[in-house]
Order: sequence, then C-alpha cells, then structure tokens
Amino acid sequence: MKFIASLLLLLASLVFAGAAWWLQQPLALKSPLVEFTVEPGMSAGAVVQALKQGGVQVQPELFYWWIRLSGQSRQIKAGSYEITGQPLPRALLEQLVRGEVAMRSVTLVEGLTFAQWRGLLRNAPFLRADTQGLSDAAVMEKLGRPGVHPEGRFFPDTYPYAKNSSDLAVLRRALQAMDQRLAAAWAQRLPDSPLKSPEDALILASIVEKETGRASDRGQISGVFNNRLRKGMLLQTDPTVIYGLGERFDGNLRKRDLTADTPWNTYTRAGLPPTPIAMPGQESLLAAVQPATTSALYFVARGDGSSEFSATLADHNRAVRRFQLGQR
Repeated sequence: MKFIASLLLLLASLVFAGAAWWLQQPLALKSPLVEFTVEPGMSAGAVVQALKQGGVQVQPELFYWWIRLSGQSRQIKAGSYEITGQPLPRALLEQLVRGEVAMRSVTLVEGLTFAQWRGLLRNAPFLRADTQGLSDAAVMEKLGRPGVHPEGRFFPDTYPYAKNSSDLAVLRRALQAMDQRLAAAWAQRLPDSPLKSPEDALILASIVEKETGRASDRGQISGVFNNRLRKGMLLQTDPTVIYGLGERFDGNLRKRDLTADTPWNTYTRAGLPPTPIAMPGQESLLAAVQPATTSALYFVARGDGSSEFSATLADHNRAVRRFQLGQR
C-alpha cells in the first residue's frame, strides 16, 4: 500500500509539475492576429474549441482542465476577442475572465446632422446595424425617447465599442452624454439669458455650431443671436434655412430659398426654429448660454473662416460689400 501511495504521490507531483511547466509556455498562433468569439453560456469545452478554431494552438485537454481546475469556468465573459503575440495560458484565461474583448471606435463629429451620423454608424467597422431600416422616429423609440426629434440630441465624441456591439448602444451613450452636458451648460447660463429652457439652449448651440468658421468667434456669434432674441429681431441665419430645405438643397442657397417659408426659416419666422439643426459640441453649448458681451447685431464671413461683426445695419452692409462683393 505504501508503494502504491508513493507511486500515486509521484504521479500527482509529475502532473502538477507538468501543468506548472505548461502554464509557463507561450501559446503559438496561426497568424499574427487571431480572432474568436465566446458566445453567451458557452461551456469550458466549447470555449477551448473556439480558441482552437480561431487559431490559438492550445492543447485542448490541458487547457480544458486548466479552466475547470482554476474555478473560473463560469466567469468567462462572452464577446469577440483578438489575440496577438504569444500569450501564456494563464494570461489568456485572465483575459477571458476580465472580458477584455476586441474594441473599435467611431468618431461622431460635431456640426453634422443625425442623418449624417447614421451614415457614420453604418460604415463603422464591426458595429452591428440594428437601426438599419428603422425611421428616425423608430430609432428614438428604441432609445426610450418616443416622440423626441433626434437632431441635436446626441453628444459628439469618439465612442469605443466592443466588436459586434449594437449601433443602438453607441447612440444610447451619446444620448446620455448630451443629457449630462446640456444640463451642466444650462446650470451655467447667464442671469439675463433670453433662453427660456435647456431646449432653447440646445437649438441655439446647434446654430452657433453651424455658423462658426473660427473657434475664437463662437462667443461673438452667440452674442449676436442672443442680442437679436432680446430685441425680437429675426435671427436670419442661413444654416436654418438649409436645414429646412432638406434634400432640396443643392449646395447653392438662392434668394427664393430665403423667402420660402418652412418651420426652420429664420428669415420668415421669428425666434428660434422648432428643433436643433445639427449636433453641437461642448464649446457651442457653453457659448449659447454664456455669449460674449457685444453690441453686435450682424456678422458676415470674411472668407478666411473668421467673421466681421457690426452693431449697425449700415456697418453690416459695408462689410458685406467688402467681404462678399469685393467692393471697397
């Protein structure tokens, strides 16, 4: 009996020594980058098979028992993984348990419309297009905001996501981010602001975003619009007209477009338009509620990205002749 016990102890020692040696051996890969997916509810055996089919040169039986004996077989996270280099078995299991899935990112740019953002999301790599075929209204309903117009409701930023995530998940994060940024900006509004609600601030911020050619002019541009709102003047801003034209806009804004009434035509309708016209960034949100102190009521593009500001119509007309018509 003592001999058998000693033999079993020796065998166990050899097994543990072999396992310890194996855990320190780098795993070879079929290619510099291998990819595999762990589906929800996969067993330890199925995970090992996914690794091997993906191109990780594991010894299936050893890795299977290592997962089981580690006590972590139920802690492996589902997701799409990418493996590079020559990971150790222990490190690979830790990656699976931590859920360090393969990541990508999409940059949603300020000043673009919701329609343009949907195009960016469609072209984002390894992002599942769950919104494909849905109307804007249906997308907002999926996001828990039924009846809310989507324009301006999402914060521009770079959003990382796990491979094969839903585009709805990215939009949900952008929606929540804008809620937070808008609330923070509204809390910082000036006491004499003519804006009556966070919604007003969001709409004005979107106009400032579209009108700003040079970042340093943003506060002044907001100042002009704030002054006009206080005085009850028409905002008369071209980007709102263009937004109202929608697909009818061919890149050339004509005089007849300025007189064609739409809900967004600020040449024919007083006050702010009914919705934002683009996605405003952080600087435009703050500029809307904290405009520069100015007496200007007009501005015109100089042609170099900056704007010329004027307090009177006569000065503005001279600026138009100089910078738009090339007259001195």
